[in-house]
Amino acid sequence: MSAIDEETLCRSCGACCSFSKEWPRFTLESEAELERIPAAFVDARLTHMRCEGDRCSALAGTVGVSTSCQIYSVRPHVCRACEPGDEACHLARRRFELMPAPRNG
Repeated sequence: MSAIDEETLCRSCGACCSFSKEWPRFTLESEAELERIPAAFVDARLTHMRCEGDRCSALAGTVGVSTSCQIYSVRPHVCRACEPGDEACHLARRRFELMPAPRNG
């Protein structure tokens, strides 16, 4: 899948950002990286992104239609690791009854 196709797929999905309040957690981020994330999007424990239900508060738009990340350039490592078509993507898309994404590679 080309980079343009991946970007289009993600912008019309957002399922991975709405799958679980436990998923958008901080793992490998340095202090400097965490400081770049606006405080309004960080939970009170400073260990995860703030969520509204299972949905990350930084996600804008409608899942399965059109979405975007309000902090894309400073998003956590776990968010960067999720790729269109990988297992996490398929699991999240199934929860929202979306068709499976094409597999990478």
